[in-house]
Amino acid sequence: MTQKIAISLPDRQVAEIRQAVKQGHAASVSGFISAAVARAQREDGLAGLLDDLDRELGAVDSSDLTWADKALGLE
Repeated sequence: MTQKIAISLPDRQVAEIRQAVKQGHAASVSGFISAAVARAQREDGLAGLLDDLDRELGAVDSSDLTWADKALGLE
């Protein structure tokens, strides 16, 4: 089920969204907005998970990041 709502966006964002639709990056303006909201919700969920892990296990320190970079071949 879906609901129709009205939102206000800056002209530039509307133009960019319409361009994305025109280029086939989204099926419609509504589809673009829906995907953007879903992405923001996923990011919020991941941020919450990371906050929970920090509280449970402690924050990541620089030695952890150095180890991860080496393990991933980034250093």
